Amino acid sequence: MNMKSIQEVKRFHEARLMALPDVVSVGIGLNEAGDAAVIVGLARENTATRAHIPQRLEEYPVVVRITGSAKAE
Repeated sequence: MNMKSIQEVKRFHEARLMALPDVVSVGIGLNEAGDAAVIVGLARENTATRAHIPQRLEEYPVVVRITGSAKAE
């Protein structure tokens, strides 16, 4: 079994996730259990967008967080 690294999985899916409405970031972090996860940041709650974000990307869990909009200074 050839498992991809979480970095490879993130890179592969990032453009598709970033194209969804209100998605402002895609990163790597930990879920509540302390396992490596793909973290998807939303500017605001969007149930339609959440419906298009899978619970897992390949073997890694996905965590959705409301992060707000990124503001340039």
